Amino acid sequence: MSVEPLQQAIHSTRAVLAQVDPNDLGRSTPCQSWKVSDLVNHIVGAQYFFATAAAGEPPSEPTDYASGDILGEFDRGSAASVASFSKDGVMERTLHLPFGDMPGAAFIGLAATDTFVHGWDLAKSLGQPTDLDPGLATALLGQVKPFLPDELRGDDGKAPFGPEQPAPADASNADRLAAFLGRRV
Repeated sequence: MSVEPLQQAIHSTRAVLAQVDPNDLGRSTPCQSWKVSDLVNHIVGAQYFFATAAAGEPPSEPTDYASGDILGEFDRGSAASVASFSKDGVMERTLHLPFGDMPGAAFIGLAATDTFVHGWDLAKSLGQPTDLDPGLATALLGQVKPFLPDELRGDDGKAPFGPEQPAPADASNADRLAAFLGRRV
């Protein structure tokens, strides 16, 4: 796997992050236990997490990115993430993550999916169009479908993913991915 899907997810989500206004930070999100500020902190913080995990370093302490330069921090974290995944051997190496061991090639897929879907969550929260990067959405859905067991699904805050939700027949590819990952579209 290459870093290209992660770069595409970063590009898509950055465009949504650029629309966040400080007045939006208290809004609710499709992630029931998070406000927009929590979602922003996760989106930005995840980039730093991906960078340190791919580099074999321990994760940094949580930071309140929503109260500062959101785009600047996202850009720095994203650049570090892409750089870490781009190093020789990372895709072939087994990474030791807080939730278990995973090959680098699988972890970058998780990173791309997380970045993209939380961009969808943010777009939905802000009332923006959710038809984000149709080609990437299709590719990510194809990658995640075979590897998401029911054991990882459950109530918000208790499981990484919610139960699969129905998507309307005319749903966008990004909406279909979001519904598969437990979001109501």
